Amino acid sequence: MTFTKTSQKFGQWADSRANTVYGLGFASEQHLTQFAEKFQEVKEAARLAREKSQDGGEFTSPALALASHQVPPSPLVSTNGPGEEKLFRSQSADAPCPTERERLKKMLSEGSVGEVQWEAEFFALQDSNNKLAGALREANAAATQWRQQLEAQRAEAERLRQRVAELEAQAAAEPPSAGEKEVPSQSLEQLEARVQTKDQEIQTLKNQTAGREAADNTEREETQQKVQDLETRNSELERQLRATERSLEEVRAEREHARAEVGRAVQLLDMRLFELSELREGLARLAEAAP
Repeated sequence: MTFTKTSQKFGQWADSRANTVYGLGFASEQHLTQFAEKFQEVKEAARLAREKSQDGGEFTSPALALASHQVPPSPLVSTNGPGEEKLFRSQSADAPCPTERERLKKMLSEGSVGEVQWEAEFFALQDSNNKLAGALREANAAATQWRQQLEAQRAEAERLRQRVAELEAQAAAEPPSAGEKEVPSQSLEQLEARVQTKDQEIQTLKNQTAGREAADNTEREETQQKVQDLETRNSELERQLRATERSLEEVRAEREHARAEVGRAVQLLDMRLFELSELREGLARLAEAAP
């Protein structure tokens, strides 16, 4: 069994022999790290225990005991002519050998492990893609806010210019007296100073916005390029995953076919053994009835 980290809070527990993959989610990255460390400790302890048990004595299993009590193969005698004997041998020769079964098991396990690795990489790429999309949305929101501030400053400057024009028109239409001339001039100077200040602020905001937009455009282009690369890689991984699934289906079909061939061979062997036992019983009865 293997445990693979696919993101900061997600991991995959894979069992290649059972062809099973479990996805595990954690509350924090620390919990994921602790689980992975404990998993490796338990796996190492199990390996040491298995090695110790193997060093302590020879391992015996019910399958080996059953194989030791099987009757050794003996040449079969056909009572219906040589043609039937040839048919039996050709059918039994079609049964898969142990090497073929081992090859099928190996292909199946390798395909399962490869599928787990590709799936883990796919989830990691998907997480990175989500992060890049979030950064792009934040950059767009910041640019929109800067544009709104610039529009507000422009509107304020335009309003002040209109006010200055109105005051100038009033001053030109009604010539003030000597005592009243100082107050409008001071007000006009204050308004002109405010207009200049607003113009400077607008120019500063323009410069900041231009720099920000250039940086945002560069970052947006880089992000879009990364997203395209990730989409291309995701497509490639999906194609490889589909190819692996097809190969797994082919391996499973071959394994089922091999099982069916072995079952037919076993049935034919049982039938031949039954006929052989009947033949022996008939020969024994003939031998007893002979004078």
